[in-house]
Amino acid sequence: MTEPRRTPPPLRFAWFVLGCLMLVLGIIGAVLPVMPTTVFLILAAWFFGRSSPRLEAWLLRHPTFGPPLQAWRLRGAVPRKAKGAAVLGMTLGYAGFLGMAGPSAGLAVAVAAPILLSALFLLTRPD
Repeated sequence: MTEPRRTPPPLRFAWFVLGCLMLVLGIIGAVLPVMPTTVFLILAAWFFGRSSPRLEAWLLRHPTFGPPLQAWRLRGAVPRKAKGAAVLGMTLGYAGFLGMAGPSAGLAVAVAAPILLSALFLLTRPD
């Protein structure tokens, strides 16, 4: 029987810093209507799971943020409201890109493709 490998301290610190960054972005997303919340909190929980089990547990037990995170972990589910907000944000962001950048047709398609694939992935998740 082999012993599980421990994460090296520099990598663990990097996961912790990224977890904190994702948590801050998620909190900002909870306040700003165009910025997503759920995806940043899912990432924060993942990073904290590799760096700080205490912060991961706090996030999963949080009265506001915990239920959507637990739904994601258990069923890969995203709340309908979060899906709508994310798709709206993607649409507005892409419209802003088109309006401000005036991209060539090729660039417009190149930017639209990952946005559409992301929206499709999101919309096919259970509620």
